[in-house]
Amino acid sequence: MKTAIEFENISKQYRLGLVSTGTLSHDLNRFWQTKIRGKEDPYLKIGEENRRNTKGQSDYVWALKDIDLSIQEGEVVGIIGKNGAGKSTLLKLLSRVTSPSTGIIRARGRIASLLEVGTGFHPEMTGRENIYMNGAIMGMNRLEITKKLDEIVDFSGCERYLDTPVKRYSSGMTVRLGFAIAAHLEPEILVVDEVLAVGDAEFQKKAIGKMQSVAQSTGRTVLFVSHNMGAVKNLCEKGVLLENGCIAYHGDVHDTIHQYVNMLQTDFNPSVEFLSSASRYFNFTSLKIFQNGQMATPSIDVFDEISFELEYKLEKDDFGHTIFFVIEKEGTPLITLSDTFDNVHLFKHRSKGRYLCRFKLPTPLLKPGFYSVSLQYLRPRTRSLLDIDNALSFQVSLDSRHAFDAGFAKNRKGEIAVNPHWDIKHFG
Repeated sequence: MKTAIEFENISKQYRLGLVSTGTLSHDLNRFWQTKIRGKEDPYLKIGEENRRNTKGQSDYVWALKDIDLSIQEGEVVGIIGKNGAGKSTLLKLLSRVTSPSTGIIRARGRIASLLEVGTGFHPEMTGRENIYMNGAIMGMNRLEITKKLDEIVDFSGCERYLDTPVKRYSSGMTVRLGFAIAAHLEPEILVVDEVLAVGDAEFQKKAIGKMQSVAQSTGRTVLFVSHNMGAVKNLCEKGVLLENGCIAYHGDVHDTIHQYVNMLQTDFNPSVEFLSSASRYFNFTSLKIFQNGQMATPSIDVFDEISFELEYKLEKDDFGHTIFFVIEKEGTPLITLSDTFDNVHLFKHRSKGRYLCRFKLPTPLLKPGFYSVSLQYLRPRTRSLLDIDNALSFQVSLDSRHAFDAGFAKNRKGEIAVNPHWDIKHFG
């Protein structure tokens, strides 16, 4: 089997907050060493690991560091890791959106990339014109693109808006059309980032099915980045786990996901403080998890009472917002809770200031396993959305003191272990 993609000693360094080195003397020194003398960039030697949760001592960080990786033709590879681990940077280097600071990338064949909403689209051009433009960029002639046009339009479901400028498309429509173009113009390498999460559930299922058929029937290579471990597990056969810009594990996808879960377990903290967000309306402040009324321990029993305390701050008086609290198991959304339950509550006036929410989960509910919590904030009138993925992680385990009940909870089918009150009457 031939090698489709090879990363050899790839590293990518950024200077925080600035485009250049920041000073004229640094810029001149870099130009002299790299352009005139043909030497290595002197500022590549002083970077730090990209640990986003700690304060560093240097203005230079390594988004990726010493990546050596080979991917064979026809492989479907899932790239996973925490936010800031370097997943998107790796795909951007492969797609030539940016260049590596050190190392060489070798790729065989055409690459189609879907890295973010609107990738490769000109907003003033229509959907039809963008299809032809993307095909031309990939080296296809007009006749080849025309043969695929009907398939692309049918898959995207955007036929009615095909001759409308893309700037008037919703984010979901843009993703649908972008993925349809990338998947149907027969690239040798298909690169897909978390962008599919923007689409609805039906389209995500359709897109994953298409990627499977592209890989299995045509032998094309697929690189897939996602926080949805269920999708990664179903689609991919190999996995790459990134941590702080380095490869922490590379191998079978199930083993890779297991390593990722173990990595999250070691980071358990029952109380999480959040930095100020990009939203000018709202900020999540803190999230805490409790176990039987006390601050939770690294291992929570199936029959323990689990409760949460969420603090947030409204920066302005608000006439309507919704908070979504999503409990995920190995990256797959399991339960979505909301602080709104009817339209009246949705548009209730709330004054500027701090708010504290407390709520409990039914007991028992969660089966043994590893869980994470994601937070979302939505203002319907402005359609602004604030997301915090993997805000907090915790593990639910079996306690030997409840041998019979615990075994029953473990063996019953389904992902949750709800035990409602049964009212049984004998009348025969």
